[in-house]
Amino acid sequence: MSAQPLAVDRAAGAATHLEGAPTRSRAATKGQTLPQLLMAHALARPGELAQRVKRKGIWRCHTWADLADKIRMLALGAAALGLARGDTAVVVGENEPEHYWALFAAQSLGIKTVSVYPDATAEELQYLCEDSQARMIFAQDQEQVDKALAIAPRLTDLRGVAYWDESGMWSYRHDLLHSFDGLMANGRKEHQRNPRSFDAQVAAGRIDDLALLTYTSGTTSRPKGVMISHRWLLDNASRMRSALALEPGMEYLSYTPLAWITEQLLGVTLGLTVPLVVNFPEGPDQVLPNLRELSPHIVLFGPRQWESIAATIEARMLHAGRVPRAIYRWSVAVGQAVRVARLEGRTAPVSARLLLPVAEAMSLHAVRDQFGFLRSRIAVSGGTAMAPDVFRLFHALGVPLRNIYGCSEFGLVAGHRGTRYDLETVGPLLDVDPAFGEPLQSRIEGSGELLLRGGTGFLGYWGKPDKTAALDRDGWFASGDAVLRTTEGELVFLDRIEHLVKLANGHSYPPQFIETRLRFSPFIKDVMVLGDASRPWVGALINIDMGVASRWAEERRIAFSTFTDLSQRPEVRALVREEIVRINALLPAASRVVRFANFPKELDADEGELTRTRKLRREFLEQRYRPLIEGLYAGAAEIACSIPVTYQDGRQGELRAAVAVTDIENTGPR
Repeated sequence: MSAQPLAVDRAAGAATHLEGAPTRSRAATKGQTLPQLLMAHALARPGELAQRVKRKGIWRCHTWADLADKIRMLALGAAALGLARGDTAVVVGENEPEHYWALFAAQSLGIKTVSVYPDATAEELQYLCEDSQARMIFAQDQEQVDKALAIAPRLTDLRGVAYWDESGMWSYRHDLLHSFDGLMANGRKEHQRNPRSFDAQVAAGRIDDLALLTYTSGTTSRPKGVMISHRWLLDNASRMRSALALEPGMEYLSYTPLAWITEQLLGVTLGLTVPLVVNFPEGPDQVLPNLRELSPHIVLFGPRQWESIAATIEARMLHAGRVPRAIYRWSVAVGQAVRVARLEGRTAPVSARLLLPVAEAMSLHAVRDQFGFLRSRIAVSGGTAMAPDVFRLFHALGVPLRNIYGCSEFGLVAGHRGTRYDLETVGPLLDVDPAFGEPLQSRIEGSGELLLRGGTGFLGYWGKPDKTAALDRDGWFASGDAVLRTTEGELVFLDRIEHLVKLANGHSYPPQFIETRLRFSPFIKDVMVLGDASRPWVGALINIDMGVASRWAEERRIAFSTFTDLSQRPEVRALVREEIVRINALLPAASRVVRFANFPKELDADEGELTRTRKLRREFLEQRYRPLIEGLYAGAAEIACSIPVTYQDGRQGELRAAVAVTDIENTGPR
């Protein structure tokens, strides 16, 4: 069934149909800062749609004039609390319009912002507030307010905590606490007293002012705040436009966390410079239903999210009947024969081209509809590497997925362009507008590390000049990434330099290459590949996907009680073994996984095992699961593990489990 028309709050006075788009074909009058761009849109197109959010089943619209008014009042209300140019404001919450308003309001006053993952712990929030010297916290709801008030006594310069969701807040009383409505009411009074104050604050902004701090994931140390200016944002937005065919009025669903710099570029900056219509889901658990309902023109996910969608598609097909599953497999094969061939510059067979409309009618169109990709014209994976199999699947389905590669410090570096590109690469270097600096240049060191220069460049880490200096190599930025360059000049991302590993026999292998390909399996959620200079061969620890594996087990009447029980079932271990055997066939003999074990518990960011973007914290995992790793390499068939765990209510406990080790080859470990 096709997506249904949207139900929209018509009282908002905005265009109500998804096909509606701003009438102008280019961006608004160019400004120097994001707030200046926003105010230019409010003057040039006050009644046109800027944002849309689903609340209680109804899509509510906000025009550019609405945004300007709310941001003006919010900014003046914050200024009345004593905030001044150069201060820092922290925003913690999901992707909602108010999160954007808080960012723009703070930046209008010359205040830099820090967006925080909504599932950050109070301790993580405290670290970010202390490191960034925050004087204001904008919080989404009661949960975030509780964290903010818990750490407030330790933040001596804090001027206020403002929240936008009033659910459950009726009994809260605190000198620092303000609702968004109250703050905006104060701002409105201030605007009546001094109607030119806000415009003067916006006009005082300069392109080289700091707009925000974005914190690194902290896989190897405490997160560091990367300084991001308005010039940096506009430069990188321009680079993204050089690779993507963006058009004014395109629909975009803001879902990836604003703590990730890519969302700041696409949803925030390109939302202003193109401009886009930025949509917000009703909640994190409603992303896929809302994605299907909207079917936006632009879709941006991280590699883990694309892999998760691919795994979900494959899992649903596993549970379909024999005939529907066969039709789907046949349709995907036809889609690959035509679309992947075109992508790779090959001529598709005539028979496949003739059968493609049949495959579309029987399966491919319906799959795209189910996942909200019917109108997708731009689909982007940003972040770490992803298995080419994932790209091929989406292209076969008719979703034009492409890669954009960069880093938080330097910005966007390379990306797939046009209609033909190599899925094994992350594309050629992106173009830089001369207004923002020299063209991008790259150099590969003997170690394989990528060095970069050009564009706005790396502005440095906030308050850490020593860490900043460590990345300067005679004017080149040291990315820390290991890459190759193809004969066509495109970059192939291998892994982080510190993650490239040599075994005891001197053989080098890229763990991430193995991990990304194994994660394509619907049964595998996360993988940690083992093996270093002290180990003779490659091993692996597997985090199974509980949702998919449990349904698979239930269909086969395999009894289990908990995640631990399911992960250690012989049938599940055999299933994982088959996936590893398939990937081993792609690797040199010395790089193949020899033994593996399934984690007895699901990896959890709240336990410190993953970053908030679901990257593995390898050093922490190696310490926590050391007995398991040592037993795996010692040749044990079963290992007794005792793992500390933290429950949702904060209680500490211990998980005891007997973890089975599985040999890939019948001969056992080498």
